Amino acid sequence: MPLSTQRRRRSAGLAGRDFLLLLAATLGTFSNYAPLLSVAPLWAARGGSGNAGVGAVTGVTMATTVGVQLCMKWLLRRMSLRRTLVVGALLQGLPTFAYPLSAGLGWVLAVSAVRGVGFGMVAVAGSALVAELVPAHSRGRALGWYGVAVGLPQVLCLPLGVWLAEHIGFTPVFLATGTLSVLAAAAIRTRPRPEEPSGNRAFKADGGSLRPFGRPFTVLIAAACALGGVTSFLPLALGEPSVAPVALFLLSGAVIVGRWAAGVFSDRAGTGRLLVPSVLACVIGMGGFGLATAPFGDGAMLPATAAVVYGLGFGALQNDTLLIMFRHAGPRGHGAASTAWNMAYDAGTGIGAVAVGLTSHALGVDGSFIAAAVLILLVAPLALR
Repeated sequence: MPLSTQRRRRSAGLAGRDFLLLLAATLGTFSNYAPLLSVAPLWAARGGSGNAGVGAVTGVTMATTVGVQLCMKWLLRRMSLRRTLVVGALLQGLPTFAYPLSAGLGWVLAVSAVRGVGFGMVAVAGSALVAELVPAHSRGRALGWYGVAVGLPQVLCLPLGVWLAEHIGFTPVFLATGTLSVLAAAAIRTRPRPEEPSGNRAFKADGGSLRPFGRPFTVLIAAACALGGVTSFLPLALGEPSVAPVALFLLSGAVIVGRWAAGVFSDRAGTGRLLVPSVLACVIGMGGFGLATAPFGDGAMLPATAAVVYGLGFGALQNDTLLIMFRHAGPRGHGAASTAWNMAYDAGTGIGAVAVGLTSHALGVDGSFIAAAVLILLVAPLALR
């Protein structure tokens, strides 16, 4: 057997070197992204920002994330997926070191905007590489493991970041998370399998159009709106401060379990079969968050239960919607499918944070969470179809 063929086999598949290095880099970049979903808004609140300003921190991050994702067709014509991932990791990590300079809202928004550009590049390139590094028959499990690499930082770093910021200080959190993303850039050594497209050839489906992904896009963006509101406002809305880190921990852990289990299930039973139960779980979970943050809400059991139910549903929903988009895109449209999926996820997260910040003045945070549950319920017919 030729040496080049042996090397390709060792680097391909779920246990291949390239896929494992991609998972390592994903752990590093998301260990920057996940904790700052809550820590950066808390830093703005420390600087005197109100609810609208606090929500704007996540909103601006996601706005620039989606903005650069709208340019991915152009970027992927000029850079390989690997280079896009490296540049994105650096743009995400290096600006993090600037947060401690000021807690003023304008400065926090500016730093967050640059980080959002980097995260947008990382998110699209990472998930597109999963589709190219692993054969189609293993793609559900590969996306499940990629979901584990995405989710573990949210399980560990998101609640830990909030706790460390409140007990040790914000600066150590910013320095640590910035370093992790920069180190991730050095770990990226992935390259696409020779027989599959990458870079400028990964955006061929329908000329890069996002229209074939409309239904899964809509379902995902509605569920992601709820996530943006929860991660930004749950630490501020619960009466007992110690409950929020536990709930966020459980939510992130349930997302991992849901995404991984959905990947295994889809490889065996087919894609899309979990969409409806996933949507219903998200509705029930957000309703539970609304009750937990209401004036009469008390205790840790209700937010913990809501976190598990919503997390399982949202995790399975992530995996199934991405698999559906890859299937619609075909083997030469991984970049288009990844862009559409990440735009839905990131735009939803940002819109949800801003919407809860604005509507909380009239509805309260609890009412805003209930409204998010209603929004998800309204898109349920798309999951049925």
